[in-house]
Amino acid sequence: MDLSKHSTTTSTKLFSTGYYLSIFGLTVILLWLGIFKFTAAEAAAVKPLLANHPFSAWMYNAFSVQTVSNIVGTFEILTVLFLLLGLLYRFFKILANAALIITFVTTTSFLFTTPGIFKAVEGIPVTDFFILKDLLLLGASLMVLNVPNGEIKYIVDSIFSDRQKRKDI
Repeated sequence: MDLSKHSTTTSTKLFSTGYYLSIFGLTVILLWLGIFKFTAAEAAAVKPLLANHPFSAWMYNAFSVQTVSNIVGTFEILTVLFLLLGLLYRFFKILANAALIITFVTTTSFLFTTPGIFKAVEGIPVTDFFILKDLLLLGASLMVLNVPNGEIKYIVDSIFSDRQKRKDI
């Protein structure tokens, strides 16, 4: 038995599984949060973050609290659409990549722009850990979306061709 082929096939399967699981995770989280932005509770919750950010504070001078939240929610839902279409079309993958980077760089920067975001609990600085998840999501976005469309097709094809070879044996 050639272990190098088995190892490569296992790595390919793990990568493919991780790839699609990352896309699924990004999709579920962004869709869920995007829909939630259309509620009054979430609109009020994100106001301190957006109102203190240099790139979004102006929006509250032009729009209501709910409208600002709706705009953000619409952007998140469109990002999900681009992400899913990006599985098939490179153009949408580029749009999704840009939207994800904008989203997660912006939300991560709330750690530095929102007054009082850090608190000391028993001498240890803590923050809204919900925002920290965006560091992971930014990393997943950069990793997942920079895989060329043709490469993932090669990975998926190699998995199914390996299964076919095993059936033929």
